[in-house]
Amino acid sequence: MPAVRRRLVAANWKMNLDRTAAESYCRTLLAGFDGAPSAEVVIFPSHPLLAPVARALDGSPVGLGGQDLSPEPAGAFTGDVSAAQLADAGCGWALCGHSERRQGHGESDALVARKVAAALAGGLVPVACVGETAAERAAGRTFEVLGRQLDALPADPRLVLAYEPVWAIGTGQTATPEIAREAHAFLRARAAQRAGEAFAAALRILYGGSVSPDNAAALAAEAELDGALVGGASLDPDRFLAILHSFAA
Repeated sequence: MPAVRRRLVAANWKMNLDRTAAESYCRTLLAGFDGAPSAEVVIFPSHPLLAPVARALDGSPVGLGGQDLSPEPAGAFTGDVSAAQLADAGCGWALCGHSERRQGHGESDALVARKVAAALAGGLVPVACVGETAAERAAGRTFEVLGRQLDALPADPRLVLAYEPVWAIGTGQTATPEIAREAHAFLRARAAQRAGEAFAAALRILYGGSVSPDNAAALAAEAELDGALVGGASLDPDRFLAILHSFAA
C-alpha cells in the first residue's frame, strides 16, 4: 500500500449511547492506545453527543465527525445541521450518503454529492458511502451502481470513500475479503479514469459492512482496503480497539 494512504478506522455509533456511556467509551478507548495508533481513528457520534465527545477526546489523536450534514450553509432548515456547525462543535469529518440515509431518507446520488461538496466547503473531510443492495448484486449490477455513485461525487483529494455493501450492514453477513478487494479495486480504477492515477493512488477506500474482531484481520490483510467504517462492533470500545489493532498492525 502506498505510504501516502494512511489507514483509517472509523466508529459509526449510529443512534446509540448517551452522554455518560459516550464519555466512558472515550476513556476506555484512549486507555487502550499503546502510544499514538499508526492508523487514523475517527468517531462519528449522533449530533447531541458531539460536544461531550469532543471534550472527552480533546488533546487526543482521535478525530470527530458528524453522521450527516445539510447541503445548505445556513437557513430555515429545521432539524438539519450545517458544516459550519459541525466544525464549531469540534468536528473535522462528516459522513455523507450512508446507506441508512440513502434508503431510509431517500437520499439520491445528487443530494449526497451536494453534502460532500458542503463538507469540503466547510473544511471537513467527507467520508462518502457507496454500495450495492442484495438485489443489485444478484442482478449483476454491482459495478454499475458503484460507478454511478462514485461518478456523482466531486473528485477532490480530501475525499474518503467507504464501500459498504448494503446487504452486509447490520445483517451479520460480511463481504469476503475477495469480494471487498474486487469492489475496492473497481472503485480505484474508476477514480483513475475520472481524475487521474495520482488521485486514485491517494484515494482512501474503507470497507464497511459487519466488520468485527473476528473478520478484521482477514480484511486488513487486503492491501486494497485502506481501513474500516465500523458500525455495531464500534459500540463496544474493546471490540473497536481489537479491530483498530488489526488495521494498525
